Amino acid sequence: MIKKILLNFLIGLFLISPLHSKENFFDKAKKLFEEEKYEESKFLFQRNIVFNPKKPDSYLYLAKIFKIEKNIKKQEKNLNTTLLLDPKNEEAIYLLMNIEIERSNFDKVEKLKKDFELVCSSLCTKISSINEKLKNFDIKEDS
Repeated sequence: MIKKILLNFLIGLFLISPLHSKENFFDKAKKLFEEEKYEESKFLFQRNIVFNPKKPDSYLYLAKIFKIEKNIKKQEKNLNTTLLLDPKNEEAIYLLMNIEIERSNFDKVEKLKKDFELVCSSLCTKISSINEKLKNFDIKEDS
């Protein structure tokens, strides 16, 4: 009886302990990101993805890190993954719009802008900066 209780306890401890550490990867990574320790946070975000591949937040933060590192391909890949998992992620849509503006892919920007306007809640004021960037491209083309 005692062996069975001890065995159940150890199994429970084994199952709960990894869950607890998995949750801490994102929180620790976010804290490191906020401290501008990007390499360390990148490692922990990637580790969090291994344990939580369907949670979009780590992909979004990786995209932000790759933006800082000026790695557009990896930034875009992580933004697309974020949107695949969370199609209403307004920050990911906004960041992707900026990439498409730089590429002069205005059809894609217009589509993303419509999506953004439908889902925005906290970043709605950013649409004016997108419109301004689009207007600046129009002015450059007219010159």
